Amino acid sequence: MPDSLDRARTPLLTLITQEALDRDYQVAASRAATLAAGGAGETGPRHGYRVGVVVVVGLFAMLVTVAGVQTSQDSDVADASRASLIDRIEARRATVSRLQDEAARLRTANASAETELRTLGARLSALRARVSEVGALTGFAPVTGSGVRVRLDNPPYAGPDEQLRDSDLALLVDGLWAAGAEAIAVNGQRLNAHGGITNVGEAIEVNGVGVAPPFTILAIGDRRTLASKFADSQAGLRFLSLARQYGFEQKMDNVDDLHLPAAPGALGRLRSAEQKKTTPQGQQGGDGP
Repeated sequence: MPDSLDRARTPLLTLITQEALDRDYQVAASRAATLAAGGAGETGPRHGYRVGVVVVVGLFAMLVTVAGVQTSQDSDVADASRASLIDRIEARRATVSRLQDEAARLRTANASAETELRTLGARLSALRARVSEVGALTGFAPVTGSGVRVRLDNPPYAGPDEQLRDSDLALLVDGLWAAGAEAIAVNGQRLNAHGGITNVGEAIEVNGVGVAPPFTILAIGDRRTLASKFADSQAGLRFLSLARQYGFEQKMDNVDDLHLPAAPGALGRLRSAEQKKTTPQGQQGGDGP
């Protein structure tokens, strides 16, 4: 009873330590008694213990050897993988460098092409402006502007000798040119150097197209001076004299916005003349100097 009471009062950690030491002492005492008992019983257990130790050491050595071999193999694999990765990185770097050089070349070519495109665009705009200007001057492009409108008709009950002729219409047009007109159309037919006013029998033609009175003549020019200069020109004075003599009905009005069409494209074809070719050096070609 007192032993149980002392055991219950002893702290748990102290109790465990004491019991562990007691048991160790008991095991050590038992082994000492066995060794003291005699020689034959001593050799067997010690021999088995030594064999066990050798086996454990051998197994440990084998494990160490296997671990070393595996580590060496893993090291070789890691070295090979690292070398392969370095080769791939270098190859990718070379590819990136080549692509960067190609991109730089393309950027340079693109900049050059843009510069050339801007140059060509400026030349094209200049050529278009020149074509428009030449077309307006030659009559092969439509034009707009201020000027005068002339309405011309035969007198009432005019006899055959009192009707308008192509020469009368030509005098009116010549007077307008002399007054400073830049473009003239008669009944919708634009006048230019390849066209003109002619007659076929009693019929009047403009640019080869038949026209008949009443005539509407549109002339683009300075509307502030066109009418007065027409009246002062030689052709204008002759026309006004004929108009009074034969009683032509004619009226000239200033107009702010006139629209004249282009001359027929067929008039632009060369008939007798030919365009002279040039050599690549820009010199005129020919049979001799």
